[in-house]
Amino acid sequence: MNDYLDLAGQLVMVRLFGTELDAETDAFLRTYRIRGACLFRQNMRDAPQLTGFTGALRDAIGPQALIALDQEGGAVVRSTWVPAPPSAMALGAANDPDLARDVGAAVARAVRALGFNWNFAPVLDLNNNPRNPVIAERSFGADPDQATRIALAWMEGSEREGVACCVKHFPGHGDTHVDSHRDLPYVDKSRADLEQFEFAPFRIAAPHAPAMMTAHIVYPALDPVNPATMSHAILTGVLREQFGYDGVIITDGMDMHAIAHRYGVGQAAVNALVAGADMVMAIGTRATQIETVHAIAAAIRDNVLPLAAVQARLARLGKLADAHPAGAVAYAAEPDDRALMARAWRAGLTALRSPQRPPRSARVRLVARADVVSDGVSEAGVPAASIAAALSQLYDVDLVTFADSETFDWNALPADGRFTILASTARRRYGPQACATWRPDLHLALWNPYQALDFPGPALLTYGFASPALAAAVAWLAGEIDAPGVCPVPGFDGP
Repeated sequence: MNDYLDLAGQLVMVRLFGTELDAETDAFLRTYRIRGACLFRQNMRDAPQLTGFTGALRDAIGPQALIALDQEGGAVVRSTWVPAPPSAMALGAANDPDLARDVGAAVARAVRALGFNWNFAPVLDLNNNPRNPVIAERSFGADPDQATRIALAWMEGSEREGVACCVKHFPGHGDTHVDSHRDLPYVDKSRADLEQFEFAPFRIAAPHAPAMMTAHIVYPALDPVNPATMSHAILTGVLREQFGYDGVIITDGMDMHAIAHRYGVGQAAVNALVAGADMVMAIGTRATQIETVHAIAAAIRDNVLPLAAVQARLARLGKLADAHPAGAVAYAAEPDDRALMARAWRAGLTALRSPQRPPRSARVRLVARADVVSDGVSEAGVPAASIAAALSQLYDVDLVTFADSETFDWNALPADGRFTILASTARRRYGPQACATWRPDLHLALWNPYQALDFPGPALLTYGFASPALAAAVAWLAGEIDAPGVCPVPGFDGP
């Protein structure tokens, strides 16, 4: 059984649970010959700690280690102290492939300096659903050709700097009403509609993408029973055979509720590999990680996963690792990359319905959420006090916060002539009470651009809340820059 365990561990990526490689985890990685590790925000303190951690992981796993993170840009970043990249939709709004290529390269330089060789980005989901709870600004847009052109340029930049990309979430998470972290979504479209829309970016990217991540979504027209992650018809039939894809296929996190609440972790992992995946992302507990490895080993032993199929998967993973060696490198370009990111955020800034700038020193009322929240995928938003401080460079600011938008009484705001700015700092759309009664003079949509559709008045879209995004909004308010972006999804009627 040990030989089978050695093979099984090389098909698994795990989550880790601290900020350093302790002796027990080191032994676990070596004993089971685990090939990959995915690090999250809770594994990171600062650059010295993180480079030490990834270096220890490489030593424990070996020269073909795959050390990964989600550094998409916008709200989905894990290393928050490096130059903050724009979200995909901000780059889609800028519609400049050269800029996207430079941003992708800068993201790769930053994460490679920290010891990573695999980035789970860019997102190729096309977002044409204004109520999508998890994609939104993570998508480059809704037009297949334009969005894919920008995404591939981003990927080219990353590859140039030695970091493998992993496009996601095949075959498309853009038109869902459910977050697969919380439940199992269905996309009930015809095969023809999927071919024309969802499939298009992945088909175009197939010759170029070193890796693709699966979606935990059921597409009844393709497979009425299994989510894509466990569907032979989708992973092998569509991606391998129809698209001719020969790169690495990795599952999304198998602890997500769409999978974990319906299948045993071991059986789910085996199902995914039999369907055509090369690597299973076992990011649950240590116990479920061990259970996953043992289940895969048993499947190899019992020829459920034939040895030839295992060797083909190991060859693809080895090729990916050899082409993108792990190990930290010097980061000399950080100042230039910060300037680049600031320029890129400004390029995507989008004005909607002819917003007016209050004059300098105007009396302004800022309305914003009292707390900052994460949706479980993204980092937490910008605090209301930070927005107030930024606007105070220009205005006399009165800050009013709310805990719950559906119980906040907009009409109770003082009628004292202040120019009222609403700053939206969460991804969730507003509810019916807010939509019916809130009437800001200016809406700063600092995260989800679709929130600008919740109110009829003028808005400024940043597509993210990182410091350079907020700085771009302040620069626009000061009259120092224009807002040249064009929102790349339907429903926005332009400036």
